[in-house]
Amino acid sequence: MTIQSWLIYLTLVIIATSTPGPAVFFIMTNSTLHGWRKAVFAALGNIVGLFCLGTIAVTGLGTILKTSEIIFNMIKYAGAAYLIYLGLKRILQKSSDFSTLKDQLVTRDVASQKIFFQALGVALSNPKAIVFLTALFPQFVETNQPLMPQFSMLIAVLMLFSFSFLMFYALLAHKAKYWLTKPNRVSVFNRTSGSIFIGFGVLLATSSNK
Repeated sequence: MTIQSWLIYLTLVIIATSTPGPAVFFIMTNSTLHGWRKAVFAALGNIVGLFCLGTIAVTGLGTILKTSEIIFNMIKYAGAAYLIYLGLKRILQKSSDFSTLKDQLVTRDVASQKIFFQALGVALSNPKAIVFLTALFPQFVETNQPLMPQFSMLIAVLMLFSFSFLMFYALLAHKAKYWLTKPNRVSVFNRTSGSIFIGFGVLLATSSNK
């Protein structure tokens, strides 16, 4: 790959990974409620999801998703339902009273594995990511060179930038968490974050394979 092609790819990756979406908001929510160390597992879950999506795109399922509306819609609605479930769970969560808010914000008893797999689910919930990667990768591959090393490098760079930006957002959210120690703010935060997840789910469900 030429230097010019690398610069174009890096620019696209930076834009894609720095733009707030479900993964960013998920890690900010967990960093606020459970601390940035727990949020690391959300970032790891997301990049593992990206690795899976990249592998799927490389092996050809992305082409199937682009041509089969039925398969695309099945995966799309399942992903939308998962995001809506996360949103409803957050909205319906009972708020602690003010005397226990600080404990809620620094709780450590949440399972790291649970955060990891929820983040993995968020990453895998959008079939458009597979279509995006399927369209993106071939633009930067030299067909006269071995393909696997090239695909591996492209996916590795995507994962690196995704992890870096997610942790950046996580640290920002962690710094702002003490704002929530005032009465009723945790309840507002839960409802707002839940509504945003539901919004992402609805947008995903109503999107088209274009």
